Amino acid sequence: MAFFKEELNKIKGFVFDVDGVLSHNVISLSPYGDPIRTANMKDGYAIMFALRSGYPIGIITGGKTRETRGRLEKLGISYIYMGTLDKVPCLHDFLEKNRLTADEILYMGDDIPDYTVMAMAGLAVCPNDAAPEIKEISSYISHRNGGEGCVRDVIEQVLRAQGKWSPPDEINWSSF
Repeated sequence: MAFFKEELNKIKGFVFDVDGVLSHNVISLSPYGDPIRTANMKDGYAIMFALRSGYPIGIITGGKTRETRGRLEKLGISYIYMGTLDKVPCLHDFLEKNRLTADEILYMGDDIPDYTVMAMAGLAVCPNDAAPEIKEISSYISHRNGGEGCVRDVIEQVLRAQGKWSPPDEINWSSF
């Protein structure tokens, strides 16, 4: 665990999957067969806090619903890659546009489509209910399941380690 805590200091950006990370693995379907995803408000707050603290955030997902894109845009995320089966080119694009190296990012994924990009990331992490193969390559397994605050968990840990997580009385709430 000490190694993981030391690695938090090098993180300059975050990349997340959606299904199984930002939303639950078990989802309902609309009458048209589209997934109806959940959203965790604490994850959303942490994402907005990280963005306002200067961290770029990317989303790379195979999903492509309008509702998911709308939620991500409302949070302020600019780097949204949807409907992709090969996540590697998306990760390269995110790194290039933000002048980052793979060693400077934390990637949180939960299943086999995330494996290759997680192996490339400086810090690979996953929710508690991730696939066994993903847990094997993760430096940290959150105590939270996907869609239940795992994103907040890792963002808060990085910002705390870097001295950027502010006590509630020091936050300028009007900037949110």
